[in-house]
Amino acid sequence: MRPWPKLAALVGLLSASGAAAQSADESPLLAAANSSLLWGTYRPGLYFGLKARIPDSLLTGLVWFGAHDWQSYAHSRHECDQRDGLQYSYVEHDGRSAAKEVIKDPLNNVQLTIRWVKVASLQETDGGSWAVRIEGEPLDAAKLSRVSLINYFGNDGALGSLTLESERNEEGIDGPIHLDGLSSGLGRYSIRIENHETNQPVQPGPHASDFGERVDRTQYLGLTVPPGASWQAKNAIMNTIVTRTRSVLASYDQSNPPDPVVLFALPNQVNPDANLFSFQKAYAGRWGVDIFFDSEDLPARLDHASLTAALDASSAAYQERFDALFPQIASSFSPRQREFAQAITANLVGGIGYWHGPSIVDRTFSQEWDADSSGSAPARNPQRTEPHELLSATPSRSFFPRGFYWDEGFHLALIGAWDNDLALEIFRSWMSLADEDGWIAREQILGDEARSRVPEDFQAQYPSYANPPTLIMGLTGFIARLRQAGISLASSVEEEQLTFGGANHDNDVVASPAVLGSLHLSSPTLAATYLHSIYPTLKRHYEWFRRTQRGSIRQFGRRARSSSEAYRWRGRTADHVLTSGLDDYPRAVPPHLGELHVDLASWMGFFSRTMRDVAEFLGEEEDLEDFEEQHDAIVGNIEDLHWSEEEQMYCDASVDEDDESYHVCHRGYVSLFPFLLSLLPVDSSHLGATLELLRDPEQLWSPYGLRSLSKNHPLFGQGENYWRGPIWIQMNYLALAALNQKYAKEAGPYQTRAAEIYDELRNNVINNVYKEWERTGTVWEQYDSITGKGQRSDPFTGWTSLVTLIMAEQYY
Repeated sequence: MRPWPKLAALVGLLSASGAAAQSADESPLLAAANSSLLWGTYRPGLYFGLKARIPDSLLTGLVWFGAHDWQSYAHSRHECDQRDGLQYSYVEHDGRSAAKEVIKDPLNNVQLTIRWVKVASLQETDGGSWAVRIEGEPLDAAKLSRVSLINYFGNDGALGSLTLESERNEEGIDGPIHLDGLSSGLGRYSIRIENHETNQPVQPGPHASDFGERVDRTQYLGLTVPPGASWQAKNAIMNTIVTRTRSVLASYDQSNPPDPVVLFALPNQVNPDANLFSFQKAYAGRWGVDIFFDSEDLPARLDHASLTAALDASSAAYQERFDALFPQIASSFSPRQREFAQAITANLVGGIGYWHGPSIVDRTFSQEWDADSSGSAPARNPQRTEPHELLSATPSRSFFPRGFYWDEGFHLALIGAWDNDLALEIFRSWMSLADEDGWIAREQILGDEARSRVPEDFQAQYPSYANPPTLIMGLTGFIARLRQAGISLASSVEEEQLTFGGANHDNDVVASPAVLGSLHLSSPTLAATYLHSIYPTLKRHYEWFRRTQRGSIRQFGRRARSSSEAYRWRGRTADHVLTSGLDDYPRAVPPHLGELHVDLASWMGFFSRTMRDVAEFLGEEEDLEDFEEQHDAIVGNIEDLHWSEEEQMYCDASVDEDDESYHVCHRGYVSLFPFLLSLLPVDSSHLGATLELLRDPEQLWSPYGLRSLSKNHPLFGQGENYWRGPIWIQMNYLALAALNQKYAKEAGPYQTRAAEIYDELRNNVINNVYKEWERTGTVWEQYDSITGKGQRSDPFTGWTSLVTLIMAEQYY
């Protein structure tokens, strides 16, 4: 074995980080919980890739292309891409220890089933162990199915190493593959790749005999890439293959080239100090391959048989846990609908990623309508920040493989229902991004890999720009679950020791994802410690919203019970308010700095209410009074500033040429916001008109869900048509939550009507999203309000996966 390079420096680094981790928390349960989140499918923008939550550490990826003809190599699969024409989704994913993904690739006539499992650990500081099983089979058994599969492993840090220990020659590697590695945060580890004994041999094609035993062997490549560049592995691999292919073709008649298996192959070379290794094998028919990552700290080693048992056990555990958490789905829906709910939940969890790197921030630029003076806007001046890290779910693995503030709160509603503590860890990760003013960027594009998927014009973030503060949903769900579990700060220490102390858990129970995902629901101390730890940042973030998004009241002669609680989105252009999340939804024309936006005022009412609940749980009495006062003032001002008696709806406000305030009314989602966020009392005189607006088929009601803009609006379906008619599932979720949790639940003059609307709307949304999933094999970013067809990005198992909670009737 080769000596470890830079070993002394790396051992020192590892020792320091391990000591810090141990001193920070000595609880074996919390150590096991943290360890269970070390490794994950944290590269959601790839069809499959693994990564540790450690900057500049080991990462893995998967590339494949067809080997049945001479054209398919040009369509290699790696990054999720709608243009590939694939159907792909995790169908099981517990977020901590196991996952199962199914990928259907019609062009190459192959279905890949990829399963991943981690070896349980009670140590926070070890590198963990895991295994992956990749199996392939023809989609159409009557047609040829040959695939060239490439697995790569890159050590992304400046310290550490990867060493190929397998015997090899210019024709490849015969038998299992063995890599040894050393990496920051992971320690020493080994990687094994073993083919299944039942694999069918690949039949030799034209000129295969010219290449010796290459057809039956594994081809390899070891490259040296700069630290942090392993994410570009696919380009490096395919460029190397193309270079070799051109060289090989020079010796053959172009009309009779060698078999694609041996033609489009790695060159079987290893550079000195290589830190990126790729292994390529051709497979035909039904086949399988196992990959094992073994930490030196864990002596247990999986093999083919034990991996099979582990995968079977994890799959059974997933099914059992899903039914326990969402019993209404198991009891009230068909087995196929249950599969649908499991798949969209699993793919949301499988869309969680880990990013590390700098962001791009412009602290000078603003749109002309953001300024409080008529001075010209300063020039753009984007600058890279210090590196940050983020654990976040993604809206769409193919189109938006990065963190979005506006989406994340909806993600956390379902993730929290599945794994409360995973949702808390994601929420904590977002809070850590707040700057000294409390600002958190609306898009998190951290590092070069994330930036490679974003057009340059959209990369810079602006510290005066907000997004709907949905992130707070991560806490509304947590507090609801605490109350449901009867957890409060008044719980006794003796009771906590019985329910939480490790003495009553055997190792199997302690290490189970279900237990590790609910520690903060079992311990008043943990719950309070968590909330205390994020509370100062959360307050700063809340005050940032109140300070930077405040709108003008008295300046334009408006009358309201509060002189301060009115709000306006910054970042406005003539046609878009991207910061509102409702991009092209109609607003005032022309824009004016005196605008007031009812949706933002409603979000701030929701935010203040949640801050009140957190302060109440923590016993922050002075803050509790402030938040209550602010909430009441916001709700009162919504009535004073945004209700139009003439139009019988809630409206934005703007300012005319005479500096007079007037209502800007566009029937659609914005009109519903006080209702959507349950800010209207059940006996409000405005509730009836709001319910009739959303139930009117000529306005917002459709057989598939609520439209974003009235069917009778002159801009319905016009222009970009993003928020001008299409149905969005997260907005329907808000409507259903308001109906179920308040207006159909509490006694009032509209209770019966609210209950009727709830039942109809719930059935419409569930039936259409499920119907489109059956038709297309995926769920979509939005749905056409005339036909119900899914459209825009897919798979969009971000907030569209909220259908699981709608089916389960769990609203947070």
